[in-house]
Amino acid sequence: MLHTVKELERYAIHATDGVVGHVRGVYFDDESWVVRYLVVDTGGWFANRKVLISPMSVTHLNRLDRSLSVSITRQQVKDSPDIDTNQPVSRQHERGYLGFYGYPYYWSRGGLWGEGSFPSLLLNVSEHGMAESDGQNALERTQSMGEAGFEPGDDIHLRSCEAVVGYHIEASDGDLGHVKGFVMEEGTWAIRYLVVSTSEWWLGHDVLIAVRWITKVSWLDDAVTVGLTRQAVKASPVYDPARLLDREHEEGIFKHYKKTGYWAD
Repeated sequence: MLHTVKELERYAIHATDGVVGHVRGVYFDDESWVVRYLVVDTGGWFANRKVLISPMSVTHLNRLDRSLSVSITRQQVKDSPDIDTNQPVSRQHERGYLGFYGYPYYWSRGGLWGEGSFPSLLLNVSEHGMAESDGQNALERTQSMGEAGFEPGDDIHLRSCEAVVGYHIEASDGDLGHVKGFVMEEGTWAIRYLVVSTSEWWLGHDVLIAVRWITKVSWLDDAVTVGLTRQAVKASPVYDPARLLDREHEEGIFKHYKKTGYWAD
């Protein structure tokens, strides 16, 4: 099932022993276009601190009551490493976070999540869910899994979705519009589409453009280039956020552009 990233905002996070807070934002990996962390506001129970929650801990997404269940405790969240969510998150910050929870490094293999497509496949799950973490021991376990050649100070590859909204979109033959939002896939947490507003170019509508059609991103210039023509985008299926985005609609998009769907991979 597909969800807009915007939809996740304000979802309640239910730890194993109570509510942790509400989703306030999302960080995605700008190399693989996968959601890596939810930014969660803990509210009054813990000094209004913002923390990161990995999809690796998510056990259930409930669209009806707008909640996410996670396999960690409130105390673990309270004791987790401080990360300034108003600043870029580096690989070094991630090591500390993943080490605290005893999570394996997702970047150690070629898939969306390690060798697989789902974050749950990375974890060693016991009958009670996530293995418990005592901080230092968890860090040692994680370090022993190997760091795939990464060193402290590696390039930052995590971006805030909120910060990318408004980026200029350039087609192969001219201006197209701007990024209005993102559509992600439940389970894999992969961002599958940009929601693009074409209203700056013509009195048009919102459209979906698959991230695999992006040919270049200039993070310094706040610009995204896609390998599509303006006319092709203008004639593409209309995106209606009020309509559930199902596979039939997706197939219509890929058929329009004469491209193979990502689900065939």
